[in-house]
Amino acid sequence: MLKKRKFTILFIGWLVLITSLSLFSFSSESEDRIWFPNLDKIVHVTFHFFLVVFGVLFLKENFHKHLSMGKRVGFLIGFSIIYGLLIELLQSIMPFGRTAEIWDVLANLTGAVLGGLLIQRYRSLIDT
Repeated sequence: MLKKRKFTILFIGWLVLITSLSLFSFSSESEDRIWFPNLDKIVHVTFHFFLVVFGVLFLKENFHKHLSMGKRVGFLIGFSIIYGLLIELLQSIMPFGRTAEIWDVLANLTGAVLGGLLIQRYRSLIDT
């Protein structure tokens, strides 16, 4: 049963992980010692890259007869953009010490598009 729904579990788990890490502050003293320019933007790109990849696999697993690969990719890129905007909005209004940034939105968009391009490039491996 779990084997049949592995991408569903992976996609939902990924959404929970992104939401948790995006909305709650996990700052610590060691954070001040580790500095890497724009690390958070790389994290945003990675989050949304895999959101699209896992999401396309989730849709294939559950709706493979109803949606073409192009529609799956387009839907997931759109979903990723809306989801990222929602997270940024929630960061601006929730009291957890997080702030919304336009650069985060652009990093989310970049990750989503790169994920979509990768899926489209290697669609023959997925559409079997």
